[in-house]
Amino acid sequence: MMWRLLPFTAERGAMNMAIDEAVAEAVGSGASRPTIRFYSWSPGAVTLGCFQSIDEVDVGACAQHGVDIVRRRTGGGAVYHDPEGEITYSVIAPEHVFGHDIPSSYHQVCGCVIDALQLLGVGSRFRPVNDIEVGGRKISGSAQTRRGGVFLQHGTLLLSFDAHRMSSLLR
Repeated sequence: MMWRLLPFTAERGAMNMAIDEAVAEAVGSGASRPTIRFYSWSPGAVTLGCFQSIDEVDVGACAQHGVDIVRRRTGGGAVYHDPEGEITYSVIAPEHVFGHDIPSSYHQVCGCVIDALQLLGVGSRFRPVNDIEVGGRKISGSAQTRRGGVFLQHGTLLLSFDAHRMSSLLR
């Protein structure tokens, strides 16, 4: 199966989620090959899982710091996306590529990230159900959904971590 890799971009939160939505629709209709994209956020953003309450976010602090708030198609908790502190990825494919076994599909996609980190000399390991850690510390989390026959997994890869900023934006 041939995959498509989109060029790295840094976009506003709404645009990042709109791109993923458009790619998912194109993959679902057969107009696009399965797609991987790596991206960043400009400005920073907080994403909410598809079923999560806005109460998890300090909306006033986000506005004060110029941080976008946007809802993801995938589940999970609120995530602060620091423009300098992380890279985000999306894996979008027909559902049959990864199947219905959610733990197995997390392991499969995260395994590819772990392999890439190994090539860079970073030893890491998978921590079920959807995390990657280095030296016992989480450096990546992910969330996924299956909708309309399309698999989508979002994941982050921390480059640096600003605990103070994150705790000021999330409750």
